[in-house]
Amino acid sequence: MNKLLIITTIPGTLDFFLPLTKHLRAQGWRVDAMAKELSTTKEYPDLFDHVWDVEWSRNPLDPKNLFAAPQQIRQVFAQQQYNLVNVSTPVAAFAARYALNNWRKQGKLKVIYTAQGFHFYQGGAPHKNAIFLGLEKIAGLWTDYLVVVNREDESAAKRYGLISPERVRYIPGTGLNLDRFSPNAISEAEIMRVRQELGLAPENSLFLSVAEFIPRKRPGDILKAFAQLGRSQVHLAFAGNGRIFQKMQQLAAKLGIQNQVHFLGRRRDIPVLMRASVATLIASAQEGLPNCVMESLCMETPVIGTEIRGTRDLLVDGNGLLVKLGDINGMAEAMAWILDRPDEAQKMGKRGREDMVNYDVPHILNLYETLYSDALS
Repeated sequence: MNKLLIITTIPGTLDFFLPLTKHLRAQGWRVDAMAKELSTTKEYPDLFDHVWDVEWSRNPLDPKNLFAAPQQIRQVFAQQQYNLVNVSTPVAAFAARYALNNWRKQGKLKVIYTAQGFHFYQGGAPHKNAIFLGLEKIAGLWTDYLVVVNREDESAAKRYGLISPERVRYIPGTGLNLDRFSPNAISEAEIMRVRQELGLAPENSLFLSVAEFIPRKRPGDILKAFAQLGRSQVHLAFAGNGRIFQKMQQLAAKLGIQNQVHFLGRRRDIPVLMRASVATLIASAQEGLPNCVMESLCMETPVIGTEIRGTRDLLVDGNGLLVKLGDINGMAEAMAWILDRPDEAQKMGKRGREDMVNYDVPHILNLYETLYSDALS
């Protein structure tokens, strides 16, 4: 029996691997997971054969990431003897590869690192880029295969020699459920329910942002662009939580747009919200391969996004509008374009849906199965 251990820093990141987990377990694999406080986090214990807790911090400078956590990982591996480990997220990826390298060198397991977006990137602060690049070079010595989810990271991995080029695999994400994110799966009644909840009249158009409220997502740029748009009949909704949530509510009030902006918190009806919107907005400074962009395109809803890696990969073929990072004027003009050219915007969204076939679950599962087979052979 093949035994796979998936390791991430926090439980939520495991969501990306759930389609793969379900598929492999159906094929007779044992698939376990490890993350901080995993055994007590909602339904995860039922989604894997076994779950393991590990004590580490999202702060990469916390000493326990290189002392307590590796010891816990070694204890689990000594008991379970996995033949394949797939790590993801910066802290988990570094600490786990460090912890398991002796077994790896002895040929007892293969280690795969899925990079959901390197922490060094074009436009990043030079000193931070240098630090994170240095760490990736060190950890590359403890890695059998490196998975990248966007073309910029693929190029960087090969250019900087993080791992030998033939062991770098481009796999765009972990798979989209095209049935769930389908315009045909959303009824007019569901769209009307959302519009009524937000108090929208027939003449009110809606823009949507789906993102965690953290600085690198730059929700303030969206608010400023929306205020600059200056159209009283248009509304904006944010789906998500985070540490700057209240700060953004205060900014909306300061900009005088609080009556047009809806802070919805975390939502489970994202497909409905996307279908009810004229466009999805993403202003991030850093992404790997943003799910909200792929999901929106699946719903045939065009996207306005910043010209950064990942987002650029998804929108470069005309599936949306790209604006420079921090370009408030550009984002406001893109919103106006969507509102003033509804027929062209609709065509843009349909084009996006056609391109998402390359990101659907069966295609991604096939790429991962090939990778795992190569690693184990």
